[in-house]
Order: sequence, then C-alpha cells, then structure tokens
Amino acid sequence: MPSETLIRDWLTQRVAEYLERSPGDIDPSAMLAEYGMDSVYAMSLCGDIEAEYDLDVEPTLAWTHPTIDALAAHLTERVGDRPAPDPAFPDQPTPADLPAFPDQPTRVVPDQPTPADLPA
Repeated sequence: MPSETLIRDWLTQRVAEYLERSPGDIDPSAMLAEYGMDSVYAMSLCGDIEAEYDLDVEPTLAWTHPTIDALAAHLTERVGDRPAPDPAFPDQPTPADLPAFPDQPTRVVPDQPTPADLPA
C-alpha cells in the first residue's frame, strides 16, 4: 500500500506535467484552481488516479478535494480500505474484484473449466 507521501509526490508530478511546470513549483497545499487546473485537466487526473491506484473515482474528485494534500489524504484512505491480497494466492482476485450480484450466490469450483475454456 503506498504511503500518503508517495501518493502526494505522484500527484504533484502529474499536476506539474499537466501544467507544464516543475514539481518543485507546485505547492501541495495550494488550491489546484489557483494553478489554472481546469475541468479537462481534472478529468484527466481522475483517469490517471484510476489507472495508477486501481480505484473508481468520481469525476468531481479534484473539486471536492481541491488541493494535492487533500487528494493525497483521501486516496490514502481509499487505497488503505482495500483488503490485502492473500500471500498464498497472490494472483487471485479479492472479494472487491468480483462482480456484485447480491441475489446470486458466488460459487468457486476449483479445477473446473470456465466458459472461455470450452470449444466454440
């Protein structure tokens, strides 16, 4: 799980790239709008966050958490809420990865073919 500092540094780098500035010129406590961060950049940042941290985020995230510090704190909390993978099965999906069908039981049968394994 990435620390808040790592997330803050990553966000600072991304914002600096969008704004064509040096990361050292970006104050993580400043409002993103003060740097000229518009809705197009905010949407792009949301897409980057989703890809980097495997999270679904609202497109308004940069407006509800308007500083890099606020975004980093929020994302750290979100990333920390995910269950850790079982070290015995590192490539297995966690319950959060599985589709939610509340009215259908989920049953896993080991060593059974999946529809993709069957001939067409």
